[in-house]
Amino acid sequence: MSFDLGVTAFVTLFVIIDPIGLAPLFLALTRGAASRQRRAIGGRALAIAFCLLALFGLAGERLLDAVGIDMAAFRIAGGLLLFLTAVDMLFERRQPRRENTAHQADAAPDPTVFPLATPLIAGPGALATMVLLIGQHPGDYAAQAVVYAAMTAVLAICYGLFLAGSLIERVLGPTGINVVTRLLGMLLAALSVQFVVEGLRAFGFGAG
Repeated sequence: MSFDLGVTAFVTLFVIIDPIGLAPLFLALTRGAASRQRRAIGGRALAIAFCLLALFGLAGERLLDAVGIDMAAFRIAGGLLLFLTAVDMLFERRQPRRENTAHQADAAPDPTVFPLATPLIAGPGALATMVLLIGQHPGDYAAQAVVYAAMTAVLAICYGLFLAGSLIERVLGPTGINVVTRLLGMLLAALSVQFVVEGLRAFGFGAG
């Protein structure tokens, strides 16, 4: 079960954060920077994103309880949000929006916090996903550790792709990146439907 959970958490977070799509944006935001400075910016941005994602995983459900939102309702809402993200990926709407966010930050001297750490890495979809994944295993610290390990692995891959972004962009090209994005979008759509189904079951729909 831990292996299945790890695969599910890794794939979901990988699709949501989309390290492949972020790599060229990272290059654009750090253009003109020396390799050492680029590594520092990427490392700081990922450290901030890690803290945000971990915080939402730890305290997200408590926050929902404080405002009177049932976890099943949040699971359905989160699934719908992920589905919209999947639609954006399938119809190539997410990357132009991310690029627009990046262009808005061109005048900023340091893109570490905005837009890299948030919203490009730890965006609403990734934060909601952490709440959903951790919320599926209340009190099961071993399962939660698997989710955090998967999150850490995705962020580590993100850092590696940041450093190799120019090479990946040349190898895949625009067509290759579009193909990969659409395949991941299909996968995310299926996972988002699963979240909605689980939320409906928690309300008693489809049970028995």
